Amino acid sequence: MAGLCFPLRYIIARCFASTVESLGQAYVLCILEFQSNHLCFFFPLPENACNRKRLDLVFIIDSSRSVRPYDFEKVKEFILTILQFLDISPDITRVGLIQYGSTVKHEFSLKTFRRKHDVERAVKRMMHLATGTMTGLAIQYALNIAFSESEGARPLSQNVPRIIMIVTDGRPQDPVAEVSAKARNSGILIFAIGVGRVDMNTLKSIGSEPHEEHVFLVANFSQIETLTSAFQTKLCAQDLCATHGCQQECVNTNDSYFCQCRHGFTLNPDKRTCKKINFCALGKHGCEQECVNTEDSFCHEGFVLREDGKTCRNKDLCKTVDHGCEHICVNNDHSYVCKCHEGFVLQEDGKMCRRCTEGPVDLVFVIDGSKSLGEDNFEVVKEFVSGILDSLEISPKAARVGLLQYSSEVRTEFTLRQFSTAKDMKKAVSQMKYMGKGSMTGLALKQMFERSFTEAEGARPFSAEVPRVSIVFTDGRAQDEVSEWASKAKQNGITIYAVGIGKAIEEELLEIASEPPDKHLFYAEDFSTMGEISEKLKKRICEANPSKDMEQCNCENLITFQNHANAEVKKLTQRYILSE
Repeated sequence: MAGLCFPLRYIIARCFASTVESLGQAYVLCILEFQSNHLCFFFPLPENACNRKRLDLVFIIDSSRSVRPYDFEKVKEFILTILQFLDISPDITRVGLIQYGSTVKHEFSLKTFRRKHDVERAVKRMMHLATGTMTGLAIQYALNIAFSESEGARPLSQNVPRIIMIVTDGRPQDPVAEVSAKARNSGILIFAIGVGRVDMNTLKSIGSEPHEEHVFLVANFSQIETLTSAFQTKLCAQDLCATHGCQQECVNTNDSYFCQCRHGFTLNPDKRTCKKINFCALGKHGCEQECVNTEDSFCHEGFVLREDGKTCRNKDLCKTVDHGCEHICVNNDHSYVCKCHEGFVLQEDGKMCRRCTEGPVDLVFVIDGSKSLGEDNFEVVKEFVSGILDSLEISPKAARVGLLQYSSEVRTEFTLRQFSTAKDMKKAVSQMKYMGKGSMTGLALKQMFERSFTEAEGARPFSAEVPRVSIVFTDGRAQDEVSEWASKAKQNGITIYAVGIGKAIEEELLEIASEPPDKHLFYAEDFSTMGEISEKLKKRICEANPSKDMEQCNCENLITFQNHANAEVKKLTQRYILSE
């Protein structure tokens, strides 16, 4: 197509990518506007820009309330533009798309479409969700499902680059750093695109390194199209080794790459990292009695080769260094970490431990026992409660704990005054019967607020200044209103932690949880991660309720200071009198 020239008085009002099927080629369509007249023309995109480039590419699109409908259309145009230079077919580039708000919606998988035209049509039909911003959940979904072989991802052994391109305009309402690291460590390259007031540190916690190559921030959605050429260069780059990190050596092929290891090392199952070959363990050494690894190809038993490939270090660092761990020292690949016994938490120095929540606290669990939960998952919830109890110092003077179970009605399993030992409390939890009916979360919050924290049921008076805490667990939408009673509880000094699983509604969790939500709201896609939530929740409660030893220490320091100050004032007064 011949190039066209126009007077400068014409204003380009809009340009976007499109496939002109009658011409059989991708073009950029531009609309020029002047005095209410419009003129359209096409600029052809480079032919076969990503010719024969094999990729498994999944777009993850923020579809939260803060993304306006006009901006959502801009994101769709951006995706359509990216698609134009991809060579889409089952054997070359496969494309999937996820959009997320409070939940994740898998628009189409890597195996859904075989032609670019069909992918484009699906993108254009995508509807705006306009809900929350569960970015971490979307990345977890991509890691677990979108890049599974059952959904069309090619096996790792084929070395087809796996790429996530995520677009977001706000702060995630769930953790992203850990799940993003898992995705990157699994071999997925992540491009993070932030729009507007997105926190740059959040983007860096999502995107791959080096960040200057994989993390982008633009002022608004109209500017997102300026990134197109950069992504064309990166996605179509022949040097895939420049964007996919192999631990030791990377080899480019015609349409892919593969990692390999230096002599004496072998490739790990992730096809990226390497481990030292234990030649003695291969059983081919021929030694009559003992085989000893040498520095060159073998190491002494209990030692591993350092990265310099020449010197060795002891595997059990905990036994060879002065680690300073108060309770437990645990070796990892290159170092060690300190851990604490059950019921204790690690202090800021990473070495010392303290008993969690030795200070007084009145804690009431509000547990969902609705039909949607299921009996098996109800047992998981009971284990979750018992795990929290293990971190508390249960006694009438320290932690008092009560528990409500709710379904179509609310049942007090035990009050704050009923049990004085963790053993009795855990026994009551284990014997708790599953209700298995409706989901009246609001009614449960009402009872928690009106009755569970009364002195009649064992709560200490407000004058005692004992923290009042409630942990509310739910797995689905409430059948009644939750905001009124959650607000009343919080306004009356009750700190609420909201724990949502599966089909729990983010808006409801936000209404239930205390501020800020990133410290008081926990969500998991399924019950397999309840253990992780338990650990995080125990830490939060512990941080919010310092131990009595700490309080006593602070109190003793204050008294010592006051006594010392009084003595010094007395001395100064006497000197002044004598001088007179």
